[in-house]
Amino acid sequence: MKTKLFVITPPFTQLNTPYPATAYIKGFLNTKNIESVQADLGIDVILELFSKKGLNNLFKTSSLKFETFGFEISDNSKRIFALQDEYIKTIDAVIQFLQGKNPTLALQICQEDFLPEASRFAQLEELDWAFGTMGTQDKAKHLATLYLEDISDFIVECVDENFGFSRYAERLGRSANSFDELYEALQQEPTYIDSVLISILKEKIEAVKPTFFLISVPFPGNLYSAFRCAQWVKQNHPEIKISMGGGFPNTELRSLSDKRVFEFFDFITLDDGEVPIEELIENMSSRAESRGEKHYKRTFLLEKGEVVYKNNSLKHDYKQSQVGTPDYSDLPLDKYISVIEIVNPMHRMWSDGRWNKLTMAHGCYWGKCTFCDISLDYIKVYEPVAASLLCDRMEEMILQTGQNGFHFVDEAAPPALMRALALEILKRKLAVTWWTNIRFEKSFSKDLCLLLKASGCIAVSGGLEVASDRLLKLIDKGVTVEQVAKVTRNFTEAGIMVHAYLMYGYPTQTIQETVDSLEMVRQLFEAGVLQSGFWHQFALTAHSPVGLYPEKFGVTKASETIGTFANNDIEYTDSTGINHDKFSFGLKKSLFNFMHGICFDYELQDWFDFKIPKTKIHPDFIFNALEEQNDFNTKPNAKVIWLGGKPSTEIFTKSKKGRSWEMMSLTFHDKKQSFAIQTSNEEGKWLIEILTKISVSNPKSYTFQEVKNDFETHLEDFELFWYSKPINTLREFGLLVL
Repeated sequence: MKTKLFVITPPFTQLNTPYPATAYIKGFLNTKNIESVQADLGIDVILELFSKKGLNNLFKTSSLKFETFGFEISDNSKRIFALQDEYIKTIDAVIQFLQGKNPTLALQICQEDFLPEASRFAQLEELDWAFGTMGTQDKAKHLATLYLEDISDFIVECVDENFGFSRYAERLGRSANSFDELYEALQQEPTYIDSVLISILKEKIEAVKPTFFLISVPFPGNLYSAFRCAQWVKQNHPEIKISMGGGFPNTELRSLSDKRVFEFFDFITLDDGEVPIEELIENMSSRAESRGEKHYKRTFLLEKGEVVYKNNSLKHDYKQSQVGTPDYSDLPLDKYISVIEIVNPMHRMWSDGRWNKLTMAHGCYWGKCTFCDISLDYIKVYEPVAASLLCDRMEEMILQTGQNGFHFVDEAAPPALMRALALEILKRKLAVTWWTNIRFEKSFSKDLCLLLKASGCIAVSGGLEVASDRLLKLIDKGVTVEQVAKVTRNFTEAGIMVHAYLMYGYPTQTIQETVDSLEMVRQLFEAGVLQSGFWHQFALTAHSPVGLYPEKFGVTKASETIGTFANNDIEYTDSTGINHDKFSFGLKKSLFNFMHGICFDYELQDWFDFKIPKTKIHPDFIFNALEEQNDFNTKPNAKVIWLGGKPSTEIFTKSKKGRSWEMMSLTFHDKKQSFAIQTSNEEGKWLIEILTKISVSNPKSYTFQEVKNDFETHLEDFELFWYSKPINTLREFGLLVL
């Protein structure tokens, strides 16, 4: 029988764009001519819930609960329940607006008498000043988001306490060393959200009629729903084989031994999914018998009543060039909803707009950070994709999805590959918008940032982690705070937004270092070189250097016992004995204000309700770091690129003290303005010729040394000319040294 795959992401991930794992797998299966259908049950369930019919059922269900159990609810939920007709009346129009199909509704939403309002709207007065910088569409999106969050609050309190827009029953999946609690929850009657999920799944299984059901579980918040889906299929279609893969099993289930998991799943695969899935398909085919022993790649299964891990396949993992282009067909791309939870423009990018997801390089080229899972394949195995192939995939995806926005989901995009990709985009004259995750390393010069911007890069996010040089060294981050400041300045001045991942509570971090780290962050925002950030509390994971060698970092693990289910987050005690939890609220509140450009003059003590020491960081530390000028040394092998067009020229004569000579005026036009420079006639002629040679559209690239040699075959004093005012002007308008 021919294998037919059904590949899903269970609820819930993002609302605005599909999580890419299923599209990656479908793209690979296409290269093998294996039939597959994919679905994002998260968006399907959300659209079912947040509809006229869905809200009608929701309010009826909650009404029944109140009457049957005498359920006591908050004033906020009473208000929403009382306004249920208003919610039912407006929901379809609001969802259509957030799908980008009903833009004129923005005018009505912004009048603030159209949407029913509950507690989420209380924060509006604080944010009112921010709307001055937002257009009508954005303000309406933000108000519509608050409206959906009000309904979500009602669902959590009155219908299903596990509900959340981008996660469901996350607590049950978050490092559950034992399967007991999750198993017990799965023996209960399905919840209201479960019943919506199961009705959609039933319809799809009956339409697709798969022989093999793949469930990708990226996060703990998808785990419960994944098991519910598998449970229903096992009970109703026992002939369908079921496999789980994705980010959650890759990090959490590497020491799985609880056989009850296999009441729901036939297989659980780890790391890159292509070869494991290919082997499973082969094992199910009629050819399997003639093969004799079945081959598996990084796969858990049940044999003779015991959990076994098999990795006897002779196949190597595929190179990134061989896995195909992600395929988004089957997914309802026009039905995803863009929301704006917070006004910060960088924060919005995760939840607003449709992004095609791609990867520049598998793994991380740095691969040393001590808090990171660097022993696992998704970090350890570094393999970049050629820029030309990346551009081919981008063009293919634009044709397929109709969207030209790309989020490169790399652990850390390599600067050299980003440069090559930007040049390829510009050579092909592609109009794209893209953003990615980086390391704040010194390769990101002013000119490289300008090139990235010209190619369509609008934002980068990167780990500053703990803004302390001692701790950055301990983390083995390979950067200093001063270097981060300069790199973020280069991005910001090029017009690329910067988001920083920040960390507190790293092993051996003192209270003084936490305070000093906050001061560094305050100064970076005040200098205008950071636009966005987020504080994460350090978590000890099993596969990180800190988890593997805790004694090197002054850490004692709470237990060495390995659980039978999920094992990743580890409880530990730090030799400092500091309770880092207490800093959480103050760090996050201060950052929220800094992101809105306010409260830089507050004392750091004002953010905390307990005594903290004064910072030891000089108040102008970041300012002084940014004042340092770069030297004039240019590497001979640096590439010289001209992003601009051909100038118009005019020759005129200049006279002084009875002597006259010919000059050239060159007029350039960029997208915003026109400007002119003047040189001698000979220099002007050479300049026109060399700009054509080093134009970004020219397939051959020229090094700085080649440009210098070319000049010196015609003229003298290259350095004098290169550092002159006319060339400095061109450097401002697209003459780049990379």
